[in-house]
Amino acid sequence: MAGVTTAKKEHLSHEMGMHTEGLVGRTQQRFFDISEENVGYGYPDAPDVDFNKRAEIDCENLETRQINSQLRDLIRHGFGTIVLKNPGSKHSIAVGVLNRLNLYIEGSCGYFACGLTDGPNIRIKGRVGWACGENMLAGTIVIEKNAGSQFGAALRGGDLVCKGSVGARTGIDQKGGNIIIGGDTGSFSGFMMQRGRMVILGDAGKNLGDSMYDGTIYLGGEARSLGVDAVPGEMTDLDRQWLTRKLKMYDMYPKQGIGHIKKIVAGKQLWNYDNLEPGEKKLVL
Repeated sequence: MAGVTTAKKEHLSHEMGMHTEGLVGRTQQRFFDISEENVGYGYPDAPDVDFNKRAEIDCENLETRQINSQLRDLIRHGFGTIVLKNPGSKHSIAVGVLNRLNLYIEGSCGYFACGLTDGPNIRIKGRVGWACGENMLAGTIVIEKNAGSQFGAALRGGDLVCKGSVGARTGIDQKGGNIIIGGDTGSFSGFMMQRGRMVILGDAGKNLGDSMYDGTIYLGGEARSLGVDAVPGEMTDLDRQWLTRKLKMYDMYPKQGIGHIKKIVAGKQLWNYDNLEPGEKKLVL
């Protein structure tokens, strides 16, 4: 880690190198002036939509690009509730939706469904393939059945919910938001997790939370094994209250109750990994 120092600092952020590591590149910040009239709290070019204004798209004979193009056209015309019928497990459906929207997908989606979204509330009645909700910023996505691997990869915000089971590497590189799984998850879930929460009501595969830097994993079942630097944490009343509220929102509840859920956090032995001696690195790994 660049700029990490072993000297004692006043704030934890100094120890993490946040004040000494130079960041370069083009800024991704977007600025808003709330004093302007008719400005919302979304993107400056985001159209206003009416949730009572409803439309449907039959996707059966359409390619992915046509589906997404028609979806954006309807949003620009103010439709706030849109139904996609017969999606046919096509890939990359509803990617890059940066607007408030109620979107219902009546069927299953393929790879990369609903990625790069910021604001919509999406419900998928079928299954999804790999990397659903990748880089999601805000909003909700609820899948009624199962999901593939890399569910919620690099998630940044919002709630990503699968009421069934998911594949391996769930929440890889998660940076925020909440991932909630009603069933089981595969191996290396929570790999390199940086922030946010993951709730698994079933069992987890091997190496759960491997190399996680921060964040919290809640596990209702059993993990085949914990990964490097993932350790048990202490459940608090705040944890239980948050779980109760959040799971109630999606009509999900663990079979054995909240009291049986376990908490997994980062051991933080990898935070200053580059500064460790070779023998110490072997002990950590």
